[in-house]
Amino acid sequence: MAYTGQFTSPEPARTQIDAMPGLTALEFGTAWCPHCIEAQAHFKRAFDARGDIAHMKIEDGRGRPLGRSFRVKLWPTVVLLRDGEEIARMIRPRTAEDVQRALALLD
Repeated sequence: MAYTGQFTSPEPARTQIDAMPGLTALEFGTAWCPHCIEAQAHFKRAFDARGDIAHMKIEDGRGRPLGRSFRVKLWPTVVLLRDGEEIARMIRPRTAEDVQRALALLD
């Protein structure tokens, strides 16, 4: 699975995320966040190059339990998981290379 530009709706439950097999990137943010908008081209480039990672965009904010369960404070935050376990995270990456370096931690 490559980059997805659409927010996942409805938001999955934490138990569903914890049970996901393989490599997953959870991108937390909003459609109106300027940092999130700026990072989309970097995410697309990096995730499209890695077809082995499931990418999920999760709309975050007040009253959104999934982001709180991962202690997301800034957008965009991408939590990288292997078989439901957090391996790494990136917060407000500035370049596609920043994203690729973080994804390399999954190898």
